[in-house]
Amino acid sequence: MNETYPALPLRLPEAWRALFALCIGFFMILLDQTIVAVATPGFERDLGADYSQLLWVTSIYLLTFAVPLLVTGRLGDRFGPKNLYVAGMVIFTLSSLACGLAGSIEVLIAARAVQGIGGALLTPQTMSVINRVFPHDKRGSALGIWGAVAGISTLAGPLLGGLIMDFATWHWVFFINVPIGVVCVVLVWLWVPRFQPHRQRIDGLSVVISMVAMALIVYAIQEGEKAHWSAAIWAMLLAGVVLIGIFLWLQARVERRGKTAPLIPLGLFQRRDFAFGNLAIFAMGFAVAGMMVPVMLYLQNIHGLSPLQAGLFVTPMSLISGVLAPFVGRAVDKRSPRPMAMLGFSLMTLSTLGLVVFMRPEFPLWAPLCAFLLMGFAHGFVWAPNSTATLRDLPHDSIGAGSGMYNTTRQMGAVIGSAMIAAVLQARGETSGASAFAESLLPAAVVLVLGIVASALAVGSQTDQSESLSTSN
Repeated sequence: MNETYPALPLRLPEAWRALFALCIGFFMILLDQTIVAVATPGFERDLGADYSQLLWVTSIYLLTFAVPLLVTGRLGDRFGPKNLYVAGMVIFTLSSLACGLAGSIEVLIAARAVQGIGGALLTPQTMSVINRVFPHDKRGSALGIWGAVAGISTLAGPLLGGLIMDFATWHWVFFINVPIGVVCVVLVWLWVPRFQPHRQRIDGLSVVISMVAMALIVYAIQEGEKAHWSAAIWAMLLAGVVLIGIFLWLQARVERRGKTAPLIPLGLFQRRDFAFGNLAIFAMGFAVAGMMVPVMLYLQNIHGLSPLQAGLFVTPMSLISGVLAPFVGRAVDKRSPRPMAMLGFSLMTLSTLGLVVFMRPEFPLWAPLCAFLLMGFAHGFVWAPNSTATLRDLPHDSIGAGSGMYNTTRQMGAVIGSAMIAAVLQARGETSGASAFAESLLPAAVVLVLGIVASALAVGSQTDQSESLSTSN
């Protein structure tokens, strides 16, 4: 029986409807990376969790989320992004229910691991669908909405977590995902079309090597500080790096032979926008994920704010980013995204340096607030321009792979940034006292310069070649 597929791109009302459905789940996945931290006192009190187990509630989610992203992006090309998204959302929703019902810390950690897998299945599919259903001159606007969701969800976790913990128990941090997840599955099933899958079989050895390499690297980085960077940790890192080298060699061989599909077509990195866009999003992931812990500790320990008040303090940054991102996305459809991305990363660097200067006991609270407001503008100018420049012109048979690579790079930046900033915070805390919160953000400011350089080196627009490279499914 021959199955029919819709003509692409879709009509704009249908495309926007599909994006709305997809963004519901995407928001939940990113929110869960930060919202759970607010509930950790409840895990300690009700489940008898020790400090190491509390860390694993967050770490295991990040581990199982980051490791499969390369694979799940390519699986979307092979089996269709809609199918992968729905499967991921079902897994995430059921595991959220299991988290809320957990009667022991071990069960909670196991359920969080499954949550991460569900998130990894659906995350690359959102950007993959955007590049299929929207016409070329509207993808910037769509990615602007995606960027607003990404920015708001990451920053809204502490606020929503504080609200839930003020009026309910920690169980509802997870239970709230269940009805939203059900609605998301229904809307995606109704509003997101199916796309013709690419039948070429994915190289199995590439899948295994990539996941083992990612697991070794992510685990070593997460556990390095706790293990005092022992020889075993360095051995894991070295083994992971060696496996990455083998993986890249294998991708070149698979691509040359053509019998099976490579997990990551290395030809994508010959596109300057894709190569430098990935470098830039690594810097953004490094800074955004890493800075929230010292910021929250500073607000609560130095200024005596409650978790809810601390969340409210950073809310204006989220609002500015969310309001600005769609307008920036619309502008990206009309002109090169490169100068806008450069502006965004420059503002991000300046605002982070502002926190390094002002996030100290001797400064009033309004001083770091000014830096946070500037950071809101920075977020608005980073997400859509960088995502558009990186992914807008990829050929359809590689969109899933490219999206998987982009999300993997961002997540690796988040893992490394969180580990490095936490290490600096601990080291400086022993000598600098209350100023350690500010000093721990200096690595983020340094790495963000990489984003400025990468944005400057990117082409910024490949409109002339996009139509010849993109094929309709």
